[in-house]
Amino acid sequence: MKKLKNSAFDFSSKLRQSSVVERFKDYLAWQRSIRLTDNCNKPPDFAPVSINLDLTSACNFACPHCVDSEIINLGKSLDLDDVKKTLNVLQARGLLSVILIGGGEPTLHRNFEEIALFIKDKGLQLGIVTNGSQLEKIEKIASALDKGDWVRLSLDAACQDTFKKTHLPKKKILFKDILTNAQNIKKSNPDISLGYSFVIVWDGVFLNGKKLYPNIGEMADAVKLAAEHSFDFVSFKPCLVRLEDSHKESLLDISEKEKEKKIIFDIKHNLKQAQQAAQGSIKLLESVNLKAIIDNKVDDLKRQPKTCHMHFFNTVVTSAGIFHCPAFRGVDSARLAEPCGYCDQELFDETLNNTANSLKNFNAEKECGIVGCFYHHVNWWVEDFVCSDKKISELSTIEDDNFFF
Repeated sequence: MKKLKNSAFDFSSKLRQSSVVERFKDYLAWQRSIRLTDNCNKPPDFAPVSINLDLTSACNFACPHCVDSEIINLGKSLDLDDVKKTLNVLQARGLLSVILIGGGEPTLHRNFEEIALFIKDKGLQLGIVTNGSQLEKIEKIASALDKGDWVRLSLDAACQDTFKKTHLPKKKILFKDILTNAQNIKKSNPDISLGYSFVIVWDGVFLNGKKLYPNIGEMADAVKLAAEHSFDFVSFKPCLVRLEDSHKESLLDISEKEKEKKIIFDIKHNLKQAQQAAQGSIKLLESVNLKAIIDNKVDDLKRQPKTCHMHFFNTVVTSAGIFHCPAFRGVDSARLAEPCGYCDQELFDETLNNTANSLKNFNAEKECGIVGCFYHHVNWWVEDFVCSDKKISELSTIEDDNFFF
């Protein structure tokens, strides 16, 4: 049995992990069947493999580059009992991982620690994305995390000044204290994978009419700091914007080709310096859309198949509803259900039916034409397989490792 080589972004291999592959085969068979008939055959009775769980819309930062700025601090949070009901129903139908992320700062939820421990009590893999302002809450539950679980800090800087201008915290927060607190979490449980997230902002990026503070020159210094403070990896991603007319995320939407060439050159240059700074002591992750920029293939990344197959395997549960894609949080066309749409079996069945209809009716080729999609490659791989004459039964199986999508 093969091992998962790139556990972060090799989504096609993740679908062939031994605990997922049978439901993936059922999905492939279902897709082939509905394309051969006008009937909307019932979809496989499975939950998503992974969910993004947005506990609250509250956030104590005001990051100018935040793509979710329109939906944060709306006074909404998921109810504790509904979260537990949701996780119980989804796990019974095959849920394997949960990421506490997005739409706000998860540690601000009044029941954050109880929810995190509940997730681990159910044997689910857990990922936590945080701004680092309340790491003491994560330290309290750190001992419950297992190998394969991770905590990723959205830092995007290598010094106090850039951190402050990039995140605009509502109270005084010292960048150095966040790094120290993160290191303490790693010391308390070395099995946790600790990540330093760095959204690259180059000169001339505007969002909501405001110029963002560039941090591109700090990539190498960020790697050095991460290594010094016991981080396991640094994740580099390009800055995204959410377009005002459609509220969708977009990547490097620049009409001036010379300006685009300069941005690509600067990213490559600073990424090379970051790689030299790593010296093999820390892992560097480059997001799918960052690689597309580096390889000058952004236009290719924005060309999507009509069907977004990842609908079926990953959804986003928020206080505003359940959505089929992280890039479409709060967008009506991607809404599958109310926040409680997985709270009992009847609601789950209704949401599963809505997901099937969305897979059929949501035209990703049109709707996602501006989105630099993380799932671009796996969606095309699945689409090509569905349309081929390959035997589903002959799909190879990968060892279980990473169930995050």
